[in-house]
Amino acid sequence: MSVARGLRFKQVDVFTRVPFRGNPVAVVLEAEGLDAAAMQRIAGWTNLSETTFVLPPSTGAADYRLRIFTPRAELPFAGHPTIGSAHAVLEGGIAKANNGILRQECGAGILSLEVDGDTLWLDSPEATDTQVAESDIALLERVLGRKAEPVPLILNVGPRWLIVELANASAVASLAPDMAAITELSNRLEIGGITVYGASGEADAAIHVRSFAPAHGIPEDPVCGSGNISVAAYLRRSGRFGAGYVARQGLQLGRDGRVSIRFDGDRILLGGSAVTCIEGTLRA
Repeated sequence: MSVARGLRFKQVDVFTRVPFRGNPVAVVLEAEGLDAAAMQRIAGWTNLSETTFVLPPSTGAADYRLRIFTPRAELPFAGHPTIGSAHAVLEGGIAKANNGILRQECGAGILSLEVDGDTLWLDSPEATDTQVAESDIALLERVLGRKAEPVPLILNVGPRWLIVELANASAVASLAPDMAAITELSNRLEIGGITVYGASGEADAAIHVRSFAPAHGIPEDPVCGSGNISVAAYLRRSGRFGAGYVARQGLQLGRDGRVSIRFDGDRILLGGSAVTCIEGTLRA
């Protein structure tokens, strides 16, 4: 199917209030005229970590429906595209919050977002975990050139991330991993990639996070929502961060994203701000 003309388009920077410091997502509004093949071509062309397409909901329980594509594949859910697209939907008048709540339909189901001023809080999908074989942990440590502190786990929140804690934020910042090896490991374990984190000891950002997904055409994600949700699910077991924390991500790519995490019983809420950097029309 050829791309329809005159589609409203926004490029939104997520997990920042300052343009060009967070993680951009391309958002195509009112995308009913596009099929999956056209969506995938557009996502490959934007060459961002994700491009989203806003559609009418298929159920009255949602305010809109979202399809999310990396340059290579469709995802059932991703955090930063969800928050960025919600910002675009509100700004573009596609939907309005009802009693402060916006409901998004996506491949992972219907997700609620709380609108709190310029911060959007996503009620994250429930995480499940999978153990990693000792041989794969040894390979992982060789790939990273660092020792994993507790035992790494695969966390599934729609995307599947291999979560690794390192000794501290400095160890995370200095990583220069083998992308070919991460691609091979990701394909074999059927995961999106590897997210690593380490404690910073700083008041304004308790942990430093980096996410590597070369198998999806994303060597390093500037600020990754699903990766941070997975880290939060991993950390919740320890109780080290009480009711929540703020993480930083993207410094090695010239960004400075801030991701807020809030724990509410079994719920993990992912919080972040967003700002529109580009607005216009997508044409064939």
